[in-house]
Amino acid sequence: MRFTKMHGIGNDYLYVNGFVEPMPRDPGDLSRRMSDRHFGVGSDGLIIILPSNAADVRMRMFNKDGSEGEMCGNGIRCVAKYAFEHGLSKSNPMRIETGRGVLTLQLHVQAAKVQQVTVNMGQPEFESSKVPVDLPVDRVIDYPLPNDDPRDMVPQWWEESGLDARMTCVNTGNPHVVLFCNDVSKVPLEQIGPELENHRIFPDRVNVHFAQVISRDEVRMRTWERGSGITLACGTGASAVCAAAVITGRTNRKLLTHLPGGNLTIEWRESDDNIYMTGPATEVFSGEWPQD
Repeated sequence: MRFTKMHGIGNDYLYVNGFVEPMPRDPGDLSRRMSDRHFGVGSDGLIIILPSNAADVRMRMFNKDGSEGEMCGNGIRCVAKYAFEHGLSKSNPMRIETGRGVLTLQLHVQAAKVQQVTVNMGQPEFESSKVPVDLPVDRVIDYPLPNDDPRDMVPQWWEESGLDARMTCVNTGNPHVVLFCNDVSKVPLEQIGPELENHRIFPDRVNVHFAQVISRDEVRMRTWERGSGITLACGTGASAVCAAAVITGRTNRKLLTHLPGGNLTIEWRESDDNIYMTGPATEVFSGEWPQD
């Protein structure tokens, strides 16, 4: 089975051209095996590009733990680049079917190569039932962080990071929880990330983000991604951070967002209430995975 490794600012996936390759019998298991960074190829997951009756192409994405995700912001930019440069679709704008629905992408092309992609991420959903988050409020905005589990209470890092112990929950294609602090580098993400991801209030688990406001137009963030752990970037997460920062009055609506793998420009436009994400997509190499 042929595959291509691609990344969006370090958020790397293995892409399979489902126009020519048969659908794997168990794509979740295949994702687990191929994503292993010691015994496989190494990635944050697997994305299969398929024909679509509703759009130019369809994407299915599987996290490195084998679970299927609804959408991936960095991954969808790479899908657009692959589809355009490998002749699956020359549409621009390009429409891509995802687990969240059909999204529209504007490709920025130079010399027949896709350099940047702007994705219309749609409208953020704050309603608790749509995130989902199981709390007795309609929307979780600057809501106290749960402290029923003593492992959630680690005063030392709260103080070192300058954590604002309130969370905002939003769905931008996947469920996200956003917390703000003064220094994201002081957050023990490997400890706090999995605890919040699997907390009882999140019935579908959740992506966890810590964000540091640099100015009204600039933020820095770190991510624990549901099903994948610490990742260098998360596109739906950067969109969630923007939405959370705007709705709580911390920033303006257009942000330069610094992630460990690089930068994204995120804008929550007033004109249509949609979030737009702009960033690069990079093809690394292609290879062949032996058939079972």
